[in-house]
Amino acid sequence: MRQTGKLDYLEMPATGGTLDSAKSFYSRAFGWSFTDYGPTYAAFSEGLDGGFQADAGEAPERPLPVLYSEDIEATKDAVEAAGGTIMRPIFAFPGGRRFHFTDPAGNELAVWGN
Repeated sequence: MRQTGKLDYLEMPATGGTLDSAKSFYSRAFGWSFTDYGPTYAAFSEGLDGGFQADAGEAPERPLPVLYSEDIEATKDAVEAAGGTIMRPIFAFPGGRRFHFTDPAGNELAVWGN
């Protein structure tokens, strides 16, 4: 069950090689399977859902933990009030809306919801 503030998804870059090489590695090493969403994104569901982003303009520089929120605007306000810095304001993406922020330690995370 999804709950506000719980880790829900993990995006990882696939820019060091190709999306196909990342899919091949995880498939061969761990038996993962993928669902392709266009030529630059492949999702997985292997205990924790996630995906690889190969588009250099959209791919995170390092793994990106994604939290869920039942009320994305309230969560954004709570992140800011707690000392987080909004890096990307709320935007639409296939599947919902999300925003990115950094915590006081400099880690980038995202929050998604509808």
